[in-house]
Amino acid sequence: MANQARMLTPRVLIITFVFVVVAPFLPLLISQRWNWWQAWVYAIVSIAAFVISRALAARRNPDLLAERSRFLQHADAKPWDKKLAPLVGLGGALIPLVAGLDARFGQPAGFSLAVELAALAVLLAGYALASYALIENAWFSGMVRLQTDRGQQVISSGPYRWVRHPGYAGALLAYLATPLLLASPWALLPALFLAGVVIVRTRLEDQTLQAELPGYAAYAQRVRRRLAPGIW
Repeated sequence: MANQARMLTPRVLIITFVFVVVAPFLPLLISQRWNWWQAWVYAIVSIAAFVISRALAARRNPDLLAERSRFLQHADAKPWDKKLAPLVGLGGALIPLVAGLDARFGQPAGFSLAVELAALAVLLAGYALASYALIENAWFSGMVRLQTDRGQQVISSGPYRWVRHPGYAGALLAYLATPLLLASPWALLPALFLAGVVIVRTRLEDQTLQAELPGYAAYAQRVRRRLAPGIW
């Protein structure tokens, strides 16, 4: 209980509310299109994925949420990640923001129902993969750092059997599917930018782990791909 109380600081509560509750509803709040079912589905799925994944992760790894609640406060985080991590966080909110503006001031993209349903399926798959990684990995920090204080070890089970960074892989699927679900061509721009940031972060994190985490280089020889089986 004391540990949970330390996690629930005003800073954590505000950030969580803005990025977990407000951001998914930005398409509806900005467009004022309250009958936009795709935007309702996006908001509900996004919030549900966060709540369910964190609840399951907390049951399996009780101190993981405390680690993640210290976002941008780790003195030993890699200097480059102190720049990239905020970009990922802000970029995740920028996609629904642009989609809302596009719906309010732009012309409807006219994507077919089949495209939107396929995008929804990809979005769900992305959230499921990222959540699986979070639940499986007790050291799934919000910042790239070697967690010697928490006894970090190599994880090779669950989705880490397929790719070395399944959390990032799932996030990429969700980012790229969102503009299609919300029929927003303009939202593809921040989604593609964010995909580039995630790929750069993946490469740098993987290099760090191979150099500093015992056993990771051998794991990388067994699981050859970082994000996509058979590709990279």
